[in-house]
Amino acid sequence: MITIIVYDDHKNRREGLKLLINNEEDMVCIGDYENCLHLEQDLLKTHPDVVLMDIDMPGLNGIEAVKIIRAKFPQILIIMQTVFDDDGKIFNSILAGANGYILKKTPPEKLIEGIREVIDGGAPMTASVAKQVLAMFRRQPESKGDKFDLSEREIEILSFLVKGYSQKMIASELNISRFTVNNHLRKIYEKLHVHNATEAVASAINQKIIRP
Repeated sequence: MITIIVYDDHKNRREGLKLLINNEEDMVCIGDYENCLHLEQDLLKTHPDVVLMDIDMPGLNGIEAVKIIRAKFPQILIIMQTVFDDDGKIFNSILAGANGYILKKTPPEKLIEGIREVIDGGAPMTASVAKQVLAMFRRQPESKGDKFDLSEREIEILSFLVKGYSQKMIASELNISRFTVNNHLRKIYEKLHVHNATEAVASAINQKIIRP
């Protein structure tokens, strides 16, 4: 069972997300909160697999909350949610350690799909968010992928990761097995000195690895 908690300052939104999540046979919403002021206590009490975090929370904002979660509860997966695809907030969320970034207007089935993707090791992103991430790469002046000794295939897989593709989607796109994708991802993580897909995307942005 995938356990999830929701942070959103709008009560109706929280109620809607709870209903959506609890309607899935393998998911349960075990907590919902209107702010992050007691974040650590909330997480120690609930021990969720996934946190759905509104980026614009009152008091302690979503990005600062992600930094705390990542530092003290590294095993918890985080999907950021916001109304707008603001590239600055996307960039800061990724660097803070969010595992995915989905707009609030995303259809319910896509949000559920995103939760499954993040559990599966992916980095779910709404299409418009993925475009913003790619735009960040276009602003980088050069590629530095060579210094990490990434193969052409590894760079190709990393580029799909940046676009928000799940492991299943990458396997289908490249006509290879998910086992092979997993092997490539392990090598990418090792070479970039990261631990998951989102950290790999953040590293790719910071290190100017991918040439769009």
